[in-house]
Amino acid sequence: MYRTILIPVDGSKRAEAILGHVEKLGKIRDAEVVLLKVEEEPLLLEQDEVIDLIRYQVEFEKRKKISIDYLEALKARLREKDIRADTRLANGLVVKAILTTAAEIGADLIAIATHGMSGSPRVSYGSVAAGVLQAADIPILLIRSGSDR
Repeated sequence: MYRTILIPVDGSKRAEAILGHVEKLGKIRDAEVVLLKVEEEPLLLEQDEVIDLIRYQVEFEKRKKISIDYLEALKARLREKDIRADTRLANGLVVKAILTTAAEIGADLIAIATHGMSGSPRVSYGSVAAGVLQAADIPILLIRSGSDR
């Protein structure tokens, strides 16, 4: 049923809470797990602002390396458990990048850990999860996670 599972992660333990659930699915279904980290563009320049492009590029490359190392560590964790895993790094708007990646890889399932907040039901599963829920045309597994402890 689920051959390709997309897992968006953001570097937090809270986001990684989904991994235990997906590990079980991956083993049962012999699915491939694709870990995705999205780097949001940090720049929103006004018309007359100037940017130090060299400094920006150095910072961008530094963040990219940290993200790649993070994804590779998660992939190794899954492979140690005999789960087929791959990684993707995207840039831009998070929800759009998740949906685009899901379409590109032919994902059958998007698995997301949400942060647990009180208040309205929409707020309780977070803005990224809400955006994915509204726009995705494939099944979504949401797991409510705790804090980053």
